[in-house]
Amino acid sequence: MFTCKFRTVTYYISVTPSGNDTPSGIFGDLGVWLLRHLPSDVLINVSRQSEDLGYGTVWIAGGVEPGVFDVIEKVLDATERITVATGIVNLWAETPETVTRAWHHLEERHPGRLYVGLGISHAPLVEQLMNVEYSKPLAKTKLFLDELDAQADPLPPSRRLIGALGPKMLELAAERTMGAHPYRVSTRSTAQARELLGDAFLAPELGAILEPDLDAARAIGRSSIEYYLQLPNYTNNWLRSGFTADDFSHGGSDRLIDALFALGDVDAIAARVKEHRAAGADHVAFQVLGDDPDRIAVLRVLAHI
Repeated sequence: MFTCKFRTVTYYISVTPSGNDTPSGIFGDLGVWLLRHLPSDVLINVSRQSEDLGYGTVWIAGGVEPGVFDVIEKVLDATERITVATGIVNLWAETPETVTRAWHHLEERHPGRLYVGLGISHAPLVEQLMNVEYSKPLAKTKLFLDELDAQADPLPPSRRLIGALGPKMLELAAERTMGAHPYRVSTRSTAQARELLGDAFLAPELGAILEPDLDAARAIGRSSIEYYLQLPNYTNNWLRSGFTADDFSHGGSDRLIDALFALGDVDAIAARVKEHRAAGADHVAFQVLGDDPDRIAVLRVLAHI
């Protein structure tokens, strides 16, 4: 890696790596996506088991308050080699200074293992729960990246991603980071993202519902997206990928639920993963869903699909 300077901003340029040093090699084919507010013992146990099962990455959701890096540190300390990524750090909850400081602290303790997913969150969450005015999300993200790059020892673009959904945010992810980590997307959306990202890394989250009863599986999916149906960032993205407003009624149409989740038996989930890969995904991050899911049991079954 070498650096060049232009107008007082340091830009990191990476020589194209190969083998296990590529993003796909670092993240692996499959990852595990976890909420940061799970009980600490559950979070650590699932992370350890995911590492033992051969998953390449554990993704930790950032939420709407600061402190996600404290959770990340516990996961890194409890594991040995698995890549750990934020999915995502809320740009309204952290500052470029705190993100940079946290990354350097953890990079020193666990070299090469932490990648930082950044995201703009959603107006209802930011305004209602954080009491912050939500405006100009693209400009906010660009400014945050500018301020990251302006730090004395910046978080390299090759170690950050954006939780991008819309075309302009995806283009920004390709220009200013290693790639994108979209959430709650269909395979068509993955294909659209790949077209916009070019060769940049693409790692969608995928809700996995291991339930052979299709009606029961769809009910779990509807429960999972109930709140997301109120968030324009998601509904607009679903409209872009071919759904209509009618698909958002009554908790989500069967067509919507079937497209957004991998549901059914192991073969059905494996088929959906293959569809995302065919559409351009480099890595797929499973979020195990269910009324009271035994995450480890499900992840064990899905580990080598």
